[in-house]
Amino acid sequence: MWNTPPPATTTAAPPPNPPVTPTAAGQPPTSPSSNHPASSPPSNNTSPSSSSSPSPSPSPPPMQPVPVRSMHTRSMSGISKTKLPFNLFSTQSISPLPRNPIEALNNPDWKSAMIDEFRALIDNETWDLVPRREGMNIVRSMWVFRHKTKSDGTLERYKARLVCDGRSQQVGVDCGETFSPVVKPTTIRTVLTLALNKNWPIHQLDVKNAFLHGELKETVYMYQPVGFRHQQFPDHVCLLKKSLYGLKQAPRAWFKRFADYVVRLGFCNSKCDTSLFTYRKGTDIAYILLYVDDIILVTSSDRLRTQIMALLASEFAMKDLGPLTFFLGIAVTRPSSNSLFLSQHKYAREILQRAGLENCNPVSTPVDTQSKLSAKDGIPLPDLTEYRQLCGALQYLTITRPDISYAVQQVCMHMHAPTTSHMNALKRILRYVQGTITFGLTINRSNSTSLVAYTDADWAGCPDTRRSTSGYCVYLGDNLLSWSSKRQPTISRSSAEAEYRGVANVVSETCWIRNLLGDLFVPLNKATLIYCDNVSAVYLSSNPVQHQRTKHIEIDIHFVREKVARGQIRVMHVPSRYQIADIFTKGLPRILFDDFRSSLNIRDPPVSTAGEY
Repeated sequence: MWNTPPPATTTAAPPPNPPVTPTAAGQPPTSPSSNHPASSPPSNNTSPSSSSSPSPSPSPPPMQPVPVRSMHTRSMSGISKTKLPFNLFSTQSISPLPRNPIEALNNPDWKSAMIDEFRALIDNETWDLVPRREGMNIVRSMWVFRHKTKSDGTLERYKARLVCDGRSQQVGVDCGETFSPVVKPTTIRTVLTLALNKNWPIHQLDVKNAFLHGELKETVYMYQPVGFRHQQFPDHVCLLKKSLYGLKQAPRAWFKRFADYVVRLGFCNSKCDTSLFTYRKGTDIAYILLYVDDIILVTSSDRLRTQIMALLASEFAMKDLGPLTFFLGIAVTRPSSNSLFLSQHKYAREILQRAGLENCNPVSTPVDTQSKLSAKDGIPLPDLTEYRQLCGALQYLTITRPDISYAVQQVCMHMHAPTTSHMNALKRILRYVQGTITFGLTINRSNSTSLVAYTDADWAGCPDTRRSTSGYCVYLGDNLLSWSSKRQPTISRSSAEAEYRGVANVVSETCWIRNLLGDLFVPLNKATLIYCDNVSAVYLSSNPVQHQRTKHIEIDIHFVREKVARGQIRVMHVPSRYQIADIFTKGLPRILFDDFRSSLNIRDPPVSTAGEY
């Protein structure tokens, strides 16, 4: 309540400027304080009497009393408040990432996320508090904060995660075997292709604190988390019973726990990919793909999916996120009921921002057709970190962008000692990505189950070692499943030998895919067609011809002949103009590059007719 002072009792002084009395229209105003009347134009009807006697001066109007103010405002007491303009547009205020746990505890959003994480750890009985003794190898606990975003980039929730600093772990003391398998990208594309062909639902599952479900066999001690120390035992340490993020053996412990449980449910672990689990009972078929804590579930019916979800939720803190939309940084959309579109446009934009090239001028091809990269070209870079980070980021981008595989392979060959020439080649790739940032891999429904592959080699293409580069791509029907661009380990004495080694590489890959399809209950009865543009390599795959030229070739390369003799493989000739695998071995002109890129199903997203899947 504001304090109002008593009203003034003295009469206010008249204003310094007396009021002006208005006159008739067209006449100037008169002031009551003037001693002489205002001049006016002479009148036509004037009388002698009126002209001889002066007119009396008008009397001033009575003075009006000044009103007494009975209200006291804030401004009279020196109190002011900034006026904020009214905004009709609603904006989401996002709390920035905290720099340390103390700053996070002072922010309500991040404090709530930390409390949720800590309660989950306590409810899961992750550790026991024990007294600290000498000789213990105690690992440090840390808080990691990040914004969990949706596929469109909007904020989903604040994520605070308690992790261990596994760098201080000692092998044989608090950690043993640490390797954990993850699902292969080719397996993911194969499962998505089969699910689309059969019109099966594809759902994504989320496990809350997945690594907490893994049980530890080793004795691991950890400091109590900052901000959540026990009041009665602040000097005690945590004896971990369950795995935590950051421990070297945490992914392996979680994978073993999950694999053991789904096997008890009736799933079988694939021999071709240990992160693939298959289930078949009568006409019911289900696939589970596991990539650390990201899970894809494909079932032949909604009823089967509901049953499996109920069983998984009873064992783990798991929920169904609905149809697959975002997996491993890959946005999955369904433009129509007959196609899927896989894109990493968000990840590509982040790479460009990291390199400072988000506004660069695009180019039409990712690699120059005139010259090959050499280790001797250019001046060594003073800082190797940026080059290596960008190369690693581009390697992950090739999951949905096979059109840049050869260019990325070329720049990755020089990560140990990059030069300015290599950095310029890397920036050319980024400029190409800038111009095709919306491009992605399209998977279409197809009734064909034939396996077709293309292979090619660039003989002695390396200017330093004279080794060849081989590449291949494998199709199931019309959909691209697998591809590769790789430098051969040895020097080939002829182009036929280089091409023959490339055929051996793709035969090995197609044999694996055939076995994978068998694990997915889709066995192939037809031979795999492999197209090569070298006639000598085609002859070598079926006949022991040109013996003098092939004495030095390793015996294991000739397993191609065995596969051909069994009828599993057929190696056929294709003209170089139609050799799609050329895009994985050398730089191509723009017209030919665009043609082969379209053959790889790399294009702009189609117009959506069914919305996001």
